[in-house]
Amino acid sequence: MPGWRTRRSRCSCRQPPRVCPAGPTDWHTVAAGFGDVEEGRPPPPPYDLVHELVRVWIISRPETLTEIVQLRLKAVLASCPELDALTAHVRSFARILTERQGERLPEWLDAVRQDDLPSLHTLAAGIDRDAVIAGPTPSWNSGVVEGHVNRIKMLKRQMFGRAGFDLLRERVLLAE
Repeated sequence: MPGWRTRRSRCSCRQPPRVCPAGPTDWHTVAAGFGDVEEGRPPPPPYDLVHELVRVWIISRPETLTEIVQLRLKAVLASCPELDALTAHVRSFARILTERQGERLPEWLDAVRQDDLPSLHTLAAGIDRDAVIAGPTPSWNSGVVEGHVNRIKMLKRQMFGRAGFDLLRERVLLAE
């Protein structure tokens, strides 16, 4: 009989059935059927969930992580030097994008190529330098234009099959 780790969970609260706000679900039923589950404690998270947690910790801003999570992440990174290097590259790339420092991208690409991280090498090879450098560098953006385009598309969807182009034109011009 397969263990609880082989089944998918429909409940994300990870609490026993009595505590779960959603009530008993497949996950609770499966976990409660095995003797290795202590009363009142959920079983250890599945392997995929651990990877997902570490991924979220890596891509999160370090100052938003709790002290316990920071210590756990440090322990994970200490056990794997490749993951530590990956974390440094991911966070520096995020800084380049969020702080609009596109001119630092060539330095980042050179640093990525020096490390032995094949997945980042693929990313670095696929980056169009000019587009990525130009993207975060200027202080202006096309957000206002995109908002108007989105509004016009919404009006068009609302009016589909109801009236012709003349009424659509009126609604676009008169709507604010």
